[in-house]
Amino acid sequence: MIRPFPKRGSAASWLAALLVIAAAAVAQAPEGKPRRAGPAPPTMPVDAAMLERGRALYESQCIACHGTNGEGLVVGGDGPEMTPPDLGDAAYMRDRSDIGIARMIQYGGFRMPAFAAIRGDNLVGLVAYVRSLSWTDISQVDLQTLAQGVVEAYAPVTTAMLEKPPDESWLMFRRTYDGWAYSPLDQIDRRNVGDLRLAWSRAMEPGGQYTTPLVHGRVLYVQHPGDVIQALNATNGDLIWEYRRRIEPGERSRSRRNLAIYRNRLFHLTDDFHLIALDARDGTLLWEVEEEGAGSGVGHMGGPVVADGVVVSGRSCSPSGGPDICYIAGNDPETGRELWRTRTIPGPGDPGDDSWGIPDDKRLHVSTWGSVPSYDPELELLFWGTSVPTPSLEVLRGTGGRDVLYSNSTLATRPADGSIAWYYQHLPRDNWDLDHVFQRLLVDVAVAPDSDEVAWISDSIEPGERRRVVSGIPGKTGIVYTLDRETGEFLWARETLHQNVIADIDSDGTVHIDESMVVGPFEELLVCPSLGGGRNWPEGTYSPRTGLMYQPQQNMCVLQTGNTDDPRPEDGYATSWIVVEDPAVEGDPYPVGRLDAIDLSTGRQAWKHEQRAAMLGTAVSTAGGLVFAGDLNRRFMAFDDESGEVLWQSIVSGPVSGSAISYAVDGRQYVAVPVGGGTASPERRALSIHTELKPPRDSLALFVFALPAR
Repeated sequence: MIRPFPKRGSAASWLAALLVIAAAAVAQAPEGKPRRAGPAPPTMPVDAAMLERGRALYESQCIACHGTNGEGLVVGGDGPEMTPPDLGDAAYMRDRSDIGIARMIQYGGFRMPAFAAIRGDNLVGLVAYVRSLSWTDISQVDLQTLAQGVVEAYAPVTTAMLEKPPDESWLMFRRTYDGWAYSPLDQIDRRNVGDLRLAWSRAMEPGGQYTTPLVHGRVLYVQHPGDVIQALNATNGDLIWEYRRRIEPGERSRSRRNLAIYRNRLFHLTDDFHLIALDARDGTLLWEVEEEGAGSGVGHMGGPVVADGVVVSGRSCSPSGGPDICYIAGNDPETGRELWRTRTIPGPGDPGDDSWGIPDDKRLHVSTWGSVPSYDPELELLFWGTSVPTPSLEVLRGTGGRDVLYSNSTLATRPADGSIAWYYQHLPRDNWDLDHVFQRLLVDVAVAPDSDEVAWISDSIEPGERRRVVSGIPGKTGIVYTLDRETGEFLWARETLHQNVIADIDSDGTVHIDESMVVGPFEELLVCPSLGGGRNWPEGTYSPRTGLMYQPQQNMCVLQTGNTDDPRPEDGYATSWIVVEDPAVEGDPYPVGRLDAIDLSTGRQAWKHEQRAAMLGTAVSTAGGLVFAGDLNRRFMAFDDESGEVLWQSIVSGPVSGSAISYAVDGRQYVAVPVGGGTASPERRALSIHTELKPPRDSLALFVFALPAR
């Protein structure tokens, strides 16, 4: 019986209504129908079309084990014979929730396989049909959150679109293969940025926030921690479809840097060490490939990129897993089949083998953990950054005096076969955990380094000659390196912040470390910058409007001590440390965060912004003369790209830790930024200095700003 609410009036009438609802909630459910506890969940009406959809799926996928009427048939397979439970048993089904049945279908359990491809309306229909086997007058199911749509009028993403994306789109990690993170949109500019308002926002799953949204057409694709991927209406954040991958209860996760999109597919690296492809139109899982070495220390932090029709991705690798799990790989986008694999640690007989001087199985940890490579389609070269070896102290590694390739290097590789075309090592003999694994910018510039600001310049440069270069701040030392991207030839380098580990760089690019910084275990050492940077994973941006690179960094040093003289692989870096202020930096209050603007032609510093809170937000520049970046203290800011003046800021729900983007739909420009805490380094290290700042954790959300609608 339907009980109408009373009309507005006395408090007594409302109390009476609440008592009616409470009584209904605790009443015994009719025989065969599931009991509910607590507030009623959102429901969906069941109709004949839904049941017919479910019946067709049941007969094609389920009947072989569960029988025509759900009675259960004897099945064997690899294990002992068993009979599934009777789905027509009202008492058994009454204690199973609709969402519980849906999850069993999606993820499997006991001896039942997972049917991950059954999702959205198909999943809702199948649950309704299974429920109808014991509940003949079924009228509703509690699965509103699983009912999903399809991206209408989807246009496949072509190679030509990736090489030259539409102005309104954001189709890869840094928008374009060159790594610039520059939007040619100019509706939002220096004159009107003060009018920016929140257009929409959407909560995200808890975990570590690193993600970069993609925008194609009217759809924004975003990955959450826990391998949750959503397609949203880019104008208002409404859900179109969602993919969820099962993780064990209680496990925490962090998002990858990015998704990749190509043709009708999204590519993602999962927490359980798979490369997967989803249909970008409806989120259906098309294929998944488990990574070789899963469970032995291989991992994912960066995301994939599609280059020359190959899905290319890098790996992180634990110190205890050995060199074979430190690799980059190329996969076929249609099938997931691995096409090639290249180790980032040379093996016996490989070029660079003699740079270690220890057995192959003792060579540990050099990976591409933070690197999503830039790509030059004309040269057919990908540009990667690599990490450090372990343990940190070379006397404990047994590699004293050797460079240990390809640690802290730029690797130029070919997407067709993974072969290495050239390398350049930015920091040989690392003893301090100063990774050089970050973004490389591909720029065509007149190479004219200013000797008043640039300390290290190649003698071979013809000042003002136009070169195709790979440039930027690739590592934690904060040093800008500029190389010829066709050959790897060193052109120039300069410091941006205080560092004390590199003593000199020769004209030919040979890097010399400060030998006084090479110590044994149990000796305390002040290392600048800290193992959190300087530069870390928050990416910079390059604007062709100004010719400037804009890079978030931190002023932090570290007191480091080797904590054992007999390290085991499980000891990792085998160091203890504490982050401290940099004695070379002045300010009251001490400035932890900074944003550096560097001319990539001359090497001159155009401006520097410093502030108390760490600058953890990944930056984006626009044709409107703006640079957007954010900090640990929940401030998302717009800077004047020529002067560094802060023109606008908004306080968001958590640390600005994801990658901001800008896109347009129907002629309206948006700026989107994922926020939230729990990102580990350098967040925790910066917080240990400015302890008065107390940002929330697990407050993940996507904020999208625009000018007021006309």
